[in-house]
Amino acid sequence: MTTQITMVQSHKNLRRLLWLLSPLVPLTALFYLWAGHHSGHGIWYWALLIAIYVVVPLGDWLGGLDTSNPRAGEMERMDRDAFYRIIVYAFVPIQIAVVVLGAWIYASTPLAAWEVAGMALSVGTVNGLAFIAAHDLLHKKQPVERWLAKLVLAPTVYGHFFAEHVRGHHKNVATPGDPTSSMMGETFWSYLLRAIVSGVASAWRIERERLAREGRSVWSWSNENLHSWAMTAVMFAALSAWLGPGVLVFLMLQAFYGIVLLEVTNYIEHYGLLRKKLADGSYERCSPAHAWVSNHVVCTLFLYQLQRHADHHIHPSRSYQTLHHHEGTPQLPASYVTLMLVAYLPPLWFRLMDHRVFQHYRGDLTVAHLDPRKRNALLARSYGDEA
Repeated sequence: MTTQITMVQSHKNLRRLLWLLSPLVPLTALFYLWAGHHSGHGIWYWALLIAIYVVVPLGDWLGGLDTSNPRAGEMERMDRDAFYRIIVYAFVPIQIAVVVLGAWIYASTPLAAWEVAGMALSVGTVNGLAFIAAHDLLHKKQPVERWLAKLVLAPTVYGHFFAEHVRGHHKNVATPGDPTSSMMGETFWSYLLRAIVSGVASAWRIERERLAREGRSVWSWSNENLHSWAMTAVMFAALSAWLGPGVLVFLMLQAFYGIVLLEVTNYIEHYGLLRKKLADGSYERCSPAHAWVSNHVVCTLFLYQLQRHADHHIHPSRSYQTLHHHEGTPQLPASYVTLMLVAYLPPLWFRLMDHRVFQHYRGDLTVAHLDPRKRNALLARSYGDEA
């Protein structure tokens, strides 16, 4: 019995240390950028992409699934453990250092187009993963954590995510009113444009209505959209003053890819899932049935357990380390990182996921979230040969 207890405790201690993989990503990116600049070998600028899209999926395949949940007593202890907060905080200064180093290399070093592309994608990858750190921070009540979340959003010019996610997405998730709940039959690229435009509009409307109730102008400093946008302006202006205005090209390239990573994750999380509309016009409460999840252990550790997304919607303030697996939640066939590559190729994505939506709703797609432009074709299609 003593041996079993010791083994369980050792496993818990190891898992606790493995959470350091999350801030290790931007730290690794710093090393790759420095190595590329110091050695003159541009392949280093692509190394992070290789690690993310090859090593992580391979690790998921070898590492398997982890559906274990912390017990009540463990949750209280984990919530009190400052270690979990520190490794989220640690992401922020390293993320900013990656942006600054990338901008400096771009502005000061003659680079071929393929090297610029690799560096922009690598820095954008760090900022795309930074959305996950921001995601955890913006749900907290402490002002320092909420301001850190806004700072994390600044390099991608996506400060509206702060207001829209908390007061928009969580209210409207898995309904037609949510810009970031993707529809079955909707390609990622069509979704991306809709999510960006509708997300900004939704965030501005949310803040305008909130401030109107308080008797304030939407242009007041109390508008939370303006906080991160102002940080973006200061950051980009400072880098432009230091390195020249041409650096804005690099900054916008990496920002766009960071946005792509955020939105492809959103696209995966709720694809085709729809909450039932009630007689009074409201929607049923969000449940484990309204988010796709994955328990692939390696990717989970890299993504601050974002893949347990259903539990996050049920308990928005729950910290990442204590998120739960729920039986009966729609399961993805692979981790988020693996499926990002699939989502970029619509025919492959539809073949992989549409029959899973069909199975989740037991063959009744009339209650799924369908792209209205393709509704009739989706309802008439046979899904048996894809199972």
